[in-house]
Amino acid sequence: MPQPRMKLVVTGDDFGYCPRRNQGIVDCFQAGGISNVSLLVNASAAKAAADLAKRHNIPIGLHANLSEGVPVCLSLQQTSTLINQQGVFLGKMGFRQALERGQLSMKQVDLELRAQVRLFRKLTGHLPHHMDGHQHVHVLPEVREVFAQVLSELGIPYTRVPVEPGLHSCPWLPAHIYRFYKQVEKDALDSIPVFSRYGIRWPDVYFGLTTMGQNMSIPNLQKALSHALAAGPLDAISGSASGSSQSVVTAELMVHPGYPSLPQEGGCGEGPDDFSQSPDRQYELSVLRDPSLLALYSQERIQLCAFRDL
Repeated sequence: MPQPRMKLVVTGDDFGYCPRRNQGIVDCFQAGGISNVSLLVNASAAKAAADLAKRHNIPIGLHANLSEGVPVCLSLQQTSTLINQQGVFLGKMGFRQALERGQLSMKQVDLELRAQVRLFRKLTGHLPHHMDGHQHVHVLPEVREVFAQVLSELGIPYTRVPVEPGLHSCPWLPAHIYRFYKQVEKDALDSIPVFSRYGIRWPDVYFGLTTMGQNMSIPNLQKALSHALAAGPLDAISGSASGSSQSVVTAELMVHPGYPSLPQEGGCGEGPDDFSQSPDRQYELSVLRDPSLLALYSQERIQLCAFRDL
């Protein structure tokens, strides 16, 4: 390929969630549909996922999880502000509500994030090349400061900043989902000065919110790629992965390929959720490895890579 216009990290999230998610992600990687994975270390098939990444040389980072399943840190499994009476995390919205009410201990957030990095290192033999947040918890107020400090101290260079160009022109998104994504975007924008202060880096452009599940199609991906290319390198942001000396746009596409989870097989301690049992996972897998999408990448001079290649 001549000089690429874009270096694109296609990250398969929730690696380790269940055996069928693992297999789908590996199949997608081998077909050239993804270039990077993000591991849930507290998920039921995390060790198997780490072993698969080693066997197939799949670039792997940490999908830090504070909202689903059981904490990794032993001292937080009995009594902590991060869990409910059943001993599991508070959920995507429960975590946010407890944070708004000032009920979460940031010291405990710090302990859990560090415990997850230690487990990641034990499973894979190395530090994560990047670290993001399951259900975007890493960009929430207060949490982002702790998150950035952990990354900085441990030498983890890259994260995800979920601000998607084109989010505001997607009429197919239901109103409640659009509202949630708008809040994610606001939190992510507010995270930029925090991540910059700690020297954390991220790609110029992020997308994937508008192309999840049945919303993923080659026309929608083409539209999202066009928005990303038009956005160009964010040289004004010190944390951007693009330096001022290059014109190549760097981007991350968040995806969730896999085969539908079987009931009672997988999850982070509570069994697989509806999202993972739905056919949407396999639908994403089929789109991502469609030869016409791979041809589009080549035609648009888009080079798939991993965070470690930026």
